[in-house]
Amino acid sequence: MFHAATSLVPSPRSPQSEKDQHHQSPDRRSKQRDAFFDNAKYLAIVLVAVAHAWEPLKGGSRVLQAAYMLVYAFHMPAFIVISGFFSRSFDASPGKLKRLVTGVAVPYIVFETAYPLFVGYASGTHQDITLLDPYYLTWFLCALFIWRLTTPLWKLVRHPLPLAMGIAMLASVSPGIDDDLDIQRVLQFLPFFVLGLYLKPEHFRLVRRRSVRIAAVPVFAFALAFSWWAVPRMDTAWLYHRDSAQELGVPWWVGPLMQLALFGCSLLLTACFLSWVPGRTMWCTALGAGTLYGYLLHGFLIKGADYRGWFDQPWLHRPLGEIAVSAVMAVAVTLLCTAPVRRALRFVVEPRMEWAFRTDPVRVAREREREPERAREKASV
Repeated sequence: MFHAATSLVPSPRSPQSEKDQHHQSPDRRSKQRDAFFDNAKYLAIVLVAVAHAWEPLKGGSRVLQAAYMLVYAFHMPAFIVISGFFSRSFDASPGKLKRLVTGVAVPYIVFETAYPLFVGYASGTHQDITLLDPYYLTWFLCALFIWRLTTPLWKLVRHPLPLAMGIAMLASVSPGIDDDLDIQRVLQFLPFFVLGLYLKPEHFRLVRRRSVRIAAVPVFAFALAFSWWAVPRMDTAWLYHRDSAQELGVPWWVGPLMQLALFGCSLLLTACFLSWVPGRTMWCTALGAGTLYGYLLHGFLIKGADYRGWFDQPWLHRPLGEIAVSAVMAVAVTLLCTAPVRRALRFVVEPRMEWAFRTDPVRVAREREREPERAREKASV
């Protein structure tokens, strides 16, 4: 998510300063990335965008509603688990806080302002701009900012995952939680982030075994069949994790049970999804570095098409139309992750903002000590 390697969640790399990475050659920087995680992020962002495009079309198709329900059961949990995994090094140091501000807080402010302005223009209505009420896609940036700030706490407590699960279960029975900053979602998705904090590389290697890939086929088949059965019986809002049980019109005790059930199902489907992610470098691997751009920008395409009435075309609500919309959105979000888009919009999505921060004299001294070493590395390239 930072200057050397842009993504919805940061990719693995050695613990050196941003300036060191900026001076490295492209070949050296690419070796620090893990193709598996870049592939996973790219495939996940395609699922996110395609599922958003299905939303205006799914009303008349039970099959599409089932596919929508299945994808929503794991696409954001997968992103959040990976986010937690790459937040393990967050220690609230000045450098980490600076990157949190420039890589998460600033994009949140920019797009939380841009989306209401765009929707107001497209719909011809007035839309209030407020930083307290995340609009559409921006809730994830707000949640990631809060989760990452609390990382040192989750490293400190003895039983972090049960504690996070307890908080999520309590949130599901607390209709009094205010909508500000989408705190209900922040709390209900919290266990996935905390789980990611405690995962190790070997855990991801476990799900990538051949036996797991084979087992994932019947699991996904059963999940799709179950989703088809559940379409008229289950409120899809449970998968959004933004409402309490009482707000969904069920007894309060259903909330904690659904939290446990959904956590287990989402985790299983996430493991199956990751088992199918290629671990080798592919044509799409480099796009994993631009998933933040694809995530934040594809909403303009969907909202623009919706307000222009493009989704109202009858032929789009037939199987061939639904396939066409899925293909177009997959291509569109792929293009939004490419290097030209990232270069054009880096000033708002990943601003350096050196002017906004005080200079750390200790860091400056360390940089000066490393200058001879960097010069030797540059000369050897």
